[in-house]
Amino acid sequence: MILVALMVAAPGAVAAQTEHGFKPIAVEQDFNENGFNWFRHALLLAAGNERQSNAMTIGWGGIGTLWRKTAVTVYVAEKRYTKQMMDGAQYFTVMAFADRRDEILEYMGTKSGRDGDKARALGLHTAYTEHGTPYYVEADMVLECRTMYAAPFDPQYFKDDVPRQMYANFPAGVHTMYIGEVVNAWRK
Repeated sequence: MILVALMVAAPGAVAAQTEHGFKPIAVEQDFNENGFNWFRHALLLAAGNERQSNAMTIGWGGIGTLWRKTAVTVYVAEKRYTKQMMDGAQYFTVMAFADRRDEILEYMGTKSGRDGDKARALGLHTAYTEHGTPYYVEADMVLECRTMYAAPFDPQYFKDDVPRQMYANFPAGVHTMYIGEVVNAWRK
């Protein structure tokens, strides 16, 4: 099991999440997910602000420690609508769901936010952390991350055929890697 370092909630953020049934967690002690499998079960990634935000299903990612910080790494393809939200925001959230999980992840993974408000279509309620980061009240766990690094994969550095084959016929384009420091974590 991978343990993630303790992060303290920003002042005032606790109250906003508490009113939706979330409690801050000390991820070093309370994050019990298997880091090798957590992203394989698909999660939601959200970014933006109160004027414009979007979420998408993600199945790639990692958790651990980088630069002495608790870190989450996520990947967003070039043509995904969420990418412009990620590039314009300092923070993002990663969310896990129990209730309606399959319905939410399927819809968020197959529909584009360019065509309409996906959260509204699913009856999800968007709330915002103290940093203005969007998350859904219906989630069971939310990790809020501050972006520390972002860069697209450069095909000249692919060392074997796995990434070359992945992108040979991938219409959404090469992924950008975002590494975020976990600054808040909540669980119901």
